[in-house]
Amino acid sequence: MSKQGPWSFHWSLHLKSSLKYFVLMLWVCGFVLGAAQVDPQPALSTVIASSIGRLVIAQAAEPTASGEQLRINGRLVNGAWQQRRELIGIADGAIATHLGVDLGSTLSPTQQPVTWFIPPNQPSLPLPTWHHQNNRYLDIAPLVRQHGWQVTPQGSVLDLKLPPSQIMAIRQGRQTWGDRLVLDLSQAAGWQVSPAANSITVTVDAAMEESAIKRFQLVPNRTLKSLNISSNAQRTTLTLTVAEHLQSHIWSLAQPNRLVIDIRPDALQPKEILWAEGMQFQQRYISLNGQRFPVHTLTLEPTRSDVALLPLMAFPNQASGIKPPGDLVQQWRTAAFINGGFFNRNNQLPLGAVRYNNRWISGPILDRGAVGWDDQGNVMMDRLALRATVTANQQTFPIDTLNSGYVKAGIARYTDSWGAQYTTLVNNETVVTVQNNQVSHQRSLGTAGQDTIPIPTGGYLLVLRSFNSAASAFSPGTAIGLNQQTQPSSFEQFPHVMGAGPLLLSQGKIVLDSQREGFNRSFVEGQAPRSVFGLTPSGQIKLTTIQNRVGGSGPTLAETAQILQKLDCTEALNLDGGSSSSLYLGGQLINRHPSTAARINNGLGIFLTHTASTHP
Repeated sequence: MSKQGPWSFHWSLHLKSSLKYFVLMLWVCGFVLGAAQVDPQPALSTVIASSIGRLVIAQAAEPTASGEQLRINGRLVNGAWQQRRELIGIADGAIATHLGVDLGSTLSPTQQPVTWFIPPNQPSLPLPTWHHQNNRYLDIAPLVRQHGWQVTPQGSVLDLKLPPSQIMAIRQGRQTWGDRLVLDLSQAAGWQVSPAANSITVTVDAAMEESAIKRFQLVPNRTLKSLNISSNAQRTTLTLTVAEHLQSHIWSLAQPNRLVIDIRPDALQPKEILWAEGMQFQQRYISLNGQRFPVHTLTLEPTRSDVALLPLMAFPNQASGIKPPGDLVQQWRTAAFINGGFFNRNNQLPLGAVRYNNRWISGPILDRGAVGWDDQGNVMMDRLALRATVTANQQTFPIDTLNSGYVKAGIARYTDSWGAQYTTLVNNETVVTVQNNQVSHQRSLGTAGQDTIPIPTGGYLLVLRSFNSAASAFSPGTAIGLNQQTQPSSFEQFPHVMGAGPLLLSQGKIVLDSQREGFNRSFVEGQAPRSVFGLTPSGQIKLTTIQNRVGGSGPTLAETAQILQKLDCTEALNLDGGSSSSLYLGGQLINRHPSTAARINNGLGIFLTHTASTHP
């Protein structure tokens, strides 16, 4: 993990990158010299080799144009793009989401194989890549050349004009695993998919004549129950009603151009992508007790100096509030992101530990599991408590919570890390303001939510709940003593902490104990999508999401622990799950469709160090 500031410049990294470009240039020379002898598509191979060669030169230059929007045949969508000299790149998540370009497996962070209307039995198309401000851009020159795209930067928008396409016919074929629809196209065309409960909507950037729509008659069955088709001059939308637990795998072929929609219970396609040095993505099925679970994993090398992991909040400088996870990704400009700990969805307050740069934004509760880490790659997982006391007028009282939405009778403390002000959470609170280790004010308040008290910078509030007997000890002018210590004390050395729970694995063994961490039985036995922070014996961090099993619901917590063992993790912490479970990479939500992802309060952001955000 990075020890440097997020915007600082490293000559060592620059030198390392320059050497990498030199090696890449040598490889390019070999590629160009050998290509004419073996490549059956010399024209395409030339543009790829030329593009890679130009990339070596262009990477050393600053972007000449960039933006956050694409216009695809008149359709304006969000998506990062960048121009470097004559090269134009589109962020990998954007080109996959808005055009349907399939990103294949790769062990090279500087080259991304893609599949998009390629003839059968031909290899994927390798696109050179580069990284900038936590985005990975794919050089689109090979796609432009092969498919006749017209590409024009227009201010902050990249205008893409693809040759007009038409859906000539639709064919249906019953398979042993489900149903298949084949769309015959006059030209290659982009597509987008949007799943919902028992339905899948596929939008194709191609027109379909009314006569062709009428010619197709769906044969309904238990898998594919109905199909509605609507079309205009540029776009056709297919809305499929499907059986429960079914998903779509959409892929393309050329010669002739076809778009294939497979409806099946096991639609996930295994892949492994080295997205950046020290950051590897993998998706696959993991079998457990005769059932298969779709698992997405982002593996980090925390000892690398060019990768940083930081806790993030939905809103800067305050603990409260929730946002869609995609908004956090855009706000903090992360390379990758996974949702974090629990929160109260009603009052939007955190329920568990969040520590950033030694500052407790939210304190731990109920001795639940937490993970702490530093910038040198050290990581620790355990059940975490924060034991604190306050002394006034020779009386010592326990402090139950720090900066927390968790409410109980006793004393809670709120610092300016909570925000600029505190709003009462229960009726009849007594709020004591402490500045310079001395009581400055004491207020007795009424109905919850009706009173707001400023939190002094560098000071704090003590909130007494159902504890009126202690109020007399905190009269104005009283000197205050404060003592605070984490348990275990080894958590003190870690500037960053994320709490959730329950703890799943410790030293390779399942240590699930829901009652000890204050979770009810239904939470533990329930089946739901999961997010997990895992750690391997070699120190690799595995940020993992697990979705619904094939033909059923998500894993229980016991099943989640066993799956993490299969991922070679010896330590694992359950994060918030269900509709909150979200894993982003390159601006793309990997494990589910954005429309199904709930708003969240906090998460974990992964940054390439020269672009890490400065505060959560």
